[in-house]
Amino acid sequence: MLGALALVITAGVLVWNHVGRSGPPIVQRCIASADAETAAALDPEQAGNAALIAAITTERGLPARALTIALATAMQESKIRNIDYGDRDSLGIFQQRPSQGWGTEEQVQDPHYATNAFYDALVQVDGYQDMEITVAAQEVQRSGFPDAYAQHETLARLFASGLTGYSEASVVCRLGAATEVERAEMPEAVQERLALDLPSLAAEQEEHDGATHLRIDVTPLGGAEPGRSAWAVASWAVMTAELTGVSEVSVAGQQWDRADGANAAWQPVPEDHPAAGDPVGTVRIG
Repeated sequence: MLGALALVITAGVLVWNHVGRSGPPIVQRCIASADAETAAALDPEQAGNAALIAAITTERGLPARALTIALATAMQESKIRNIDYGDRDSLGIFQQRPSQGWGTEEQVQDPHYATNAFYDALVQVDGYQDMEITVAAQEVQRSGFPDAYAQHETLARLFASGLTGYSEASVVCRLGAATEVERAEMPEAVQERLALDLPSLAAEQEEHDGATHLRIDVTPLGGAEPGRSAWAVASWAVMTAELTGVSEVSVAGQQWDRADGANAAWQPVPEDHPAAGDPVGTVRIG
């Protein structure tokens, strides 16, 4: 298996902020925090993959503990990147080996296939929810470095808590502004990604003040309380924003605005915003 060091707080990509004003460059990153002193960060590529893994966790109705194990594993194996190399024939996010029955080379480099394959194995581990993360991960991976998963536990817990909706408003991304082309293509890009990551859901397209918004009702997910599911979906939308061109996400009276750049944080929705009247269980993307 391919070892990897955690990227905590410093992970990111340096880009220029073009939000209609001059300013310092932005280190593009997504941050999950528990408090002012406990936080971890991923760059946009890592964040997009982490969001995908989280969405599959939600779709399958698995607990947040499963996501913590999956993220710690992916961080150790590939830095949560879909790589096309590794130890011996290991490939993909989880460095799965075709020769060991994980699938074909093409399959294990498909993040959706790889994540489901990981979870198919994890759920067969009796009592995995009560195991230490290193033990549960090793039961699935059979790594030559079984204790290495522990170094990513804090990062994995922080992102898992936010991406499953247990920690509201704990996940935020700080990105450069979307281009005009990205904004124009956003509705289609989000719906395509939604169909792959969260196929139980559909986005209804609406127009407001000349801008397109997508409105998502999360109740088809079932299981969790709608409010928690909504935060899980909203966090997914923020974590994939650099890939889909999303500029704002609103949920439960709170809004993330990409235009805030390096200062982006969850803030109250403006009173005149269409999301202000949305019911519980609704996520609005613009």
